[in-house]
Amino acid sequence: REGREEGGATIVPGVLFIDEVHMLDMECFAYLNRALEDDLAPAVMVLATNRGMSKIRGTKYLSPHGIPLDLLDRCMIVSTKPYSEDETRAILKVRCNEEEVDMTDEATELLTRIAAETSLRYAIHMIITASLASEKRKAKQVELRDIERVYQLFVDVKRSTQFLLEYQDEFMFHHQVNKKREEEEMKKDAVMQEH
Repeated sequence: REGREEGGATIVPGVLFIDEVHMLDMECFAYLNRALEDDLAPAVMVLATNRGMSKIRGTKYLSPHGIPLDLLDRCMIVSTKPYSEDETRAILKVRCNEEEVDMTDEATELLTRIAAETSLRYAIHMIITASLASEKRKAKQVELRDIERVYQLFVDVKRSTQFLLEYQDEFMFHHQVNKKREEEEMKKDAVMQEH
């Protein structure tokens, strides 16, 4: 600020990107509101979240996307939609290329189906792991059996949640305040993580 006032510095507006914005608390949201009024405010502020109606962190207040209404009122909300099967396949192929992983068409198709049933993030994590499985077999390409093997070894959020709900009483530490409510919340969280 002092450098700008003395003529020794200029402000270049930029972009502020905050992922998982629903994780911020009221103090952070208040700071963002004040920052938007400042001379040093970013030209564009992008807030990303995968939440619907949820509590603002640290409060009991429900708000769309877990963002206070006064800040949300200043935003332009861009709606998104899930990727199509073709888009998912293309993303996975790009990622394979970036990771220098050669994958058969059959393996790519299975991975695309897995991404649709679980999450794209989970499927992307499977690429390197399946590549390591194929290397262990001394193969040059990731094949269907490598994807199947990795899918068996590493569970996604939904299967992990199902396992925990089924076997939670056998774990050393678990909370059982209201079992039915907890199960519903865990299922809801698992669904939110997928999207």
